[in-house]
Amino acid sequence: MSDAHAPLIRLRGITKTYGQGQAAFQALKGVDLDIEAGDFVAIMGPSGSGKSTAMNTLGCLDVPTSGDYLFRGIAVQKLTRDQRARLRRKCLGFVFQGFNLLARTSAQENVELPLLYRGEPAAARHTQARAALAAVGLAGWEHHTPAELSGGQQQRVAIARALVTNPEVLLADEPTGNLDSQRGREIMELLTRLNVEQNITVIMVTHEPDMAAYAKRIVRFVDGRVDSDQRSAPAAATREEVA
Repeated sequence: MSDAHAPLIRLRGITKTYGQGQAAFQALKGVDLDIEAGDFVAIMGPSGSGKSTAMNTLGCLDVPTSGDYLFRGIAVQKLTRDQRARLRRKCLGFVFQGFNLLARTSAQENVELPLLYRGEPAAARHTQARAALAAVGLAGWEHHTPAELSGGQQQRVAIARALVTNPEVLLADEPTGNLDSQRGREIMELLTRLNVEQNITVIMVTHEPDMAAYAKRIVRFVDGRVDSDQRSAPAAATREEVA
């Protein structure tokens, strides 16, 4: 039975080693991290700091070499590959720097993909995809292909695709990395709104301090360990107070 007061996500002593013998590389060296439901966490750090490995671990895309990963009290590292895949499909949504949209497929069809994999009937897929696109400000753009959309709009489609399954956690890996500063701010404001209004937990890897400033909390990785963990006033809230 899980502790009702436990955080949504708890990492304890997480290590990850790639390779063996003299070629072994330890990407994570004993990471402890708690993330509460409804939090917005930016993960930062230089190249090779372990932030991407930590994100892959949190997203159940990779398993730690040692340590404990609890998601709602479930020991993730003890799950089978199929059980981890079910956890991903049910609870996690992913947004990547490169959008990863199907080029010759409409925005609505791109958003429907996770529902197609779940075996949802067509009518339900259409309704949920349209609602997800509306939630990210793209009502009326359902039948446009990626080539007919701006970079910011493509990333909104990618976010809608991540949201269409109603995940508890949205994992965003450099979501503004391919966007100009204005489109980047728009995406961050969207993620902030989803976090505040829908209470979706957002975990974002970024190397951009101005994007990390939108988060409620900034966790910095250095050499495979958590170097600092600080709460901050999100940038969007600060701007509203000034206004």
